[in-house]
Amino acid sequence: MCGIAGFIAKDKQTFDPEVLDRLRDALGHRGPDGDGRYIKGPVGFVQTRLAIIDLNTGDQPLYHENGSALVANGEIYNYVELRQRLCEASFKTRSDSETALRLYAKEGVGGFDQLRGMYAFAIHDVVENQVVLCRDPFGIKQLYYIETPEFFAFASEAQALVAAGLVGRTVREDARSELLQVQFTTGGDMILDGIKRLLPGETIVLKDGRVVERCRRKVLNDTGVVGVNFEDALTQWDQVFEDSVRVHQRSDVDYAMFLSGGVDSASLLGMMHRLNERPVTAYTAAFESSSVHDERELARAVAKACNAKHVEVMFSERDFWNLLPQVAAKMDDPVADYAILPTYKLAAEAARDFKVVLSGEGGDELFGGYGRYRSVMRPLLLGGRVMRSKGTFDKSDVLQSEILDGWRDGIAASESRESHGKRSRLAVAQAVDCADWLPNDLLIKLDRMLMAHGLEGRTPFLDPFVAEFAYHLPDRLKVRKGVGKFLLRSWLERCLPMAQPFAKKRGFTVPVGEWIAGQGKRLGPLVAHQEGILEIADPTRVEKLFDVTGKKEGAACWHLLFYALWHQANILGHAPEGDVFEALAP
Repeated sequence: MCGIAGFIAKDKQTFDPEVLDRLRDALGHRGPDGDGRYIKGPVGFVQTRLAIIDLNTGDQPLYHENGSALVANGEIYNYVELRQRLCEASFKTRSDSETALRLYAKEGVGGFDQLRGMYAFAIHDVVENQVVLCRDPFGIKQLYYIETPEFFAFASEAQALVAAGLVGRTVREDARSELLQVQFTTGGDMILDGIKRLLPGETIVLKDGRVVERCRRKVLNDTGVVGVNFEDALTQWDQVFEDSVRVHQRSDVDYAMFLSGGVDSASLLGMMHRLNERPVTAYTAAFESSSVHDERELARAVAKACNAKHVEVMFSERDFWNLLPQVAAKMDDPVADYAILPTYKLAAEAARDFKVVLSGEGGDELFGGYGRYRSVMRPLLLGGRVMRSKGTFDKSDVLQSEILDGWRDGIAASESRESHGKRSRLAVAQAVDCADWLPNDLLIKLDRMLMAHGLEGRTPFLDPFVAEFAYHLPDRLKVRKGVGKFLLRSWLERCLPMAQPFAKKRGFTVPVGEWIAGQGKRLGPLVAHQEGILEIADPTRVEKLFDVTGKKEGAACWHLLFYALWHQANILGHAPEGDVFEALAP
């Protein structure tokens, strides 16, 4: 796991190597174990390293004997099998990332379809005189880029491009509308104007700093076996899941996992217990509030059954006020998901003893777990709903009317792209979530909150073989009698019954609304008069909003509070200092 960045000058121009220093420095938190640099003609790469595999010879850049160079972020889990097929004797290191370089040298960009892992990497092909950028098909690892008439530049975090002075700090208004309404942004253009995201599964080829080729690998295809019966499906799932968790545990350092009271993380711990001789360390977040469901008791029972070392990390109201300015600043690609806060603290605790944690992201998307999926499966006349048809500020007069224009355009575009073939309503909804919600909310959150502490997050559910199996299950094995993730729950009930997989569960939540409401009168005027909020809302109406304690109003207050702090750090360039009230003080 690392941070990578690069700069390619156009039209045979040279560039100041100091730009690489600025990019490297901005990504230092991602790679506390070392850094590397590559410059050849108009091309320059940097990497900051968090050493996980091949601790001794895995420093980057990595080189092919033909002179080509690679910098990579992430992990390629099937590197053992690929090394054997690619003639292991030719490898210069034990690094998993070297497999991408050698696959490319042998098979070109088409070879990347064989990679199994989370990755974003860059290759300077000196033979063909081109640069290749590639991102994993789920978008677990991010890669951002800018293109100007003079240069092309890329980085693992958008803030590095800003810190290096390569792009300005301007908000793209349609992305701001998405963020305020649904807490994340869609598509290839991020909220910072001029910066683009390499799409999940996308590979681009550049010559002279200009994009000349694009191709994309997708993991949610319309082919696959869908007629499997229940017992066969359970057997197949056990095999697929065991294989995925096994390869996700490949590491030269110790690893732990994040455990909630939910089905996905309980399944993950159950499989890790099967595969590990030593007890697994599991971290669970807990909250000081009676208004949210406390899953510690269930997590404790699961941890005890798996002989895990269970670490409970308390997240308090004081943590909320103290950590939020730092957290908002870290979310350069903003996600107004309140789960960023406990994730940040969990990562800080886990990073004291580990460099790697496994986490359950992807289980809901691939097995049909969300309540919104059950809604879209019903016809509209029978209470069905279009997914994300309503936004946080609908029927509210707080924001200027034109601010929310077109907020659903990106989601509608995904729905149009994914509604093809013989996909059911459920399969379309899953594909839409995998196109935007998963990479642009959950996985950005996981990356930024963990890498802020030099901690790698691995997601065994987000594996090509898992997706091939789970996505193509018949709807009846995903949702049955109003219960989502039916097959996964059934497997867990047999393997780890104390996890109570069929008990009615409440989703993971943080009492943000309660905490904001308790400080509403003090907080409202501070938020209302922030520069970022004054651009979009009437301050008097914002103050009134913070005086109301309803659920919908609480969500709106949270989005405005997060945006105000994000805008301070990422648009105005103010370093976060103190708690929320100090950060917002005039």
